[in-house]
Amino acid sequence: MPALTDNARGALFMMSSMGSFTVNDACMKALSDELPLFQAVTLRGVATCILMFLLARAVGGMTWRLPRRDWGLIGIRAAAEVGAAYFFITALFNMPIANASAILQSLPLTVTLAGAIFMGEAVGWRRLTAILIGFCGVLLIVRPGAEGFTFYSVYALISVGCVTVRDLAVRRLSKEVSSFTVALTAALAVTLFGAVGSLGTDWAPVSQKAALQLAGASVMVIGGYMFSVMAMRTGEIAVIAPFRYTSLLWALVLGFFVFGEWPRTITLIGAAIVVATGVYTFNRERRIIRRGPVPLRIR
Repeated sequence: MPALTDNARGALFMMSSMGSFTVNDACMKALSDELPLFQAVTLRGVATCILMFLLARAVGGMTWRLPRRDWGLIGIRAAAEVGAAYFFITALFNMPIANASAILQSLPLTVTLAGAIFMGEAVGWRRLTAILIGFCGVLLIVRPGAEGFTFYSVYALISVGCVTVRDLAVRRLSKEVSSFTVALTAALAVTLFGAVGSLGTDWAPVSQKAALQLAGASVMVIGGYMFSVMAMRTGEIAVIAPFRYTSLLWALVLGFFVFGEWPRTITLIGAAIVVATGVYTFNRERRIIRRGPVPLRIR
């Protein structure tokens, strides 16, 4: 049996990352039946921080002596992570997991567009057109003004904006900054946010079922972080990144079998448009890297 190429291994890591993140989302959504939002976030955060710290110590993966510029970017990223966690988990608690996941599929498009606007990254007219079409797909998912529209769809969109800021901050970090340092700092910030928010809510007793769901969410979110880092460090990003969209398949399966949810046809059409334009964007980027033309820039 031939050995897997770097791109093949990277694709497997990315699919594993998306699966881990989506199972984490499902565990958090299931907790909404028993625990308040801030309590769930706090308890998951405590377990995640402890496990991540022990893992980082075991592999020697943390660095704390960093320039002030990097700490500033880490702070921005942590704040964006807090916003993303709050808005997305709130949306998860109140809407089908597949719908929330479908909105998240616009992330590669928003990051590409924001990189062009705020960081001067090259984006040709073809990729810009794909981004605009992709946003039309997002509108089909959200359907503002339609009967199926809920306020929590806006929460999911806000979480996309927060994650976009988070990813842009990561792009500006020095290469010397450890991924463990960044991830643990963000986890601590989310946990602290949850703890402060929980001060104004009555904590519910944690049943054995809820404890297992919290444990599953804690382990899976760490798996998502680790597999994502491994994916980005294995193979070509332009080849691996489209496998990010497998999270939608995970969300559809879990939504149907665990929560008895299935999106409307119009939502699936919108998700298909977003995924198709995202894959086109990545493929276009790969061709540009190989051919080396001079692309347009958004000023």
